[in-house]
Amino acid sequence: MTVVEKAVAKLKRELGESITVDEPFRGQTSMTLDREVIVTACQMLRDDPDLDFNFLAALTAVDYWPSEPRFKIVYQLYSLANKEFIGLRVLLSGESPEISTIENIYPNANWHEREVFDMFGVTFKDHSDQRRIIMPYDWEGHPLRKDYPLGYEEVQFTFNFDEIDKRKPYAKE
Repeated sequence: MTVVEKAVAKLKRELGESITVDEPFRGQTSMTLDREVIVTACQMLRDDPDLDFNFLAALTAVDYWPSEPRFKIVYQLYSLANKEFIGLRVLLSGESPEISTIENIYPNANWHEREVFDMFGVTFKDHSDQRRIIMPYDWEGHPLRKDYPLGYEEVQFTFNFDEIDKRKPYAKE
């Protein structure tokens, strides 16, 4: 049994229905978790000496607007001892996207979470320094959201194309 298989088995045993194993993608296993268990899952993956996922390689977000749940928070954990990656995913509503911080488990999550807050507007509960890290402090909005206006124009997609097209100032003959 590989380290990743052990990790999946342990999380499923301990967290039960709060976890769903996703279809492997290019040989990597990932799981979708309820947001209430992300801290517990990360703690278990880091502290179990057989698993030893002791490095947070990446933490980012994906915006699926206008779908709900709107956001997917993506965690990539790495076991330096076992040379294995595992992915954790958490789905969040677009209404008030909030999830607990994992910076007490992985200190480098601090800047990752600040970037997700700055670019997507996802709030990390109990974060030690929840402020912008890339954009100026007086910046309005979150630039990586799909509904963020580009060039002060509403973003045009196939579902709202005609509505926006009517308002555009085209040259007249």
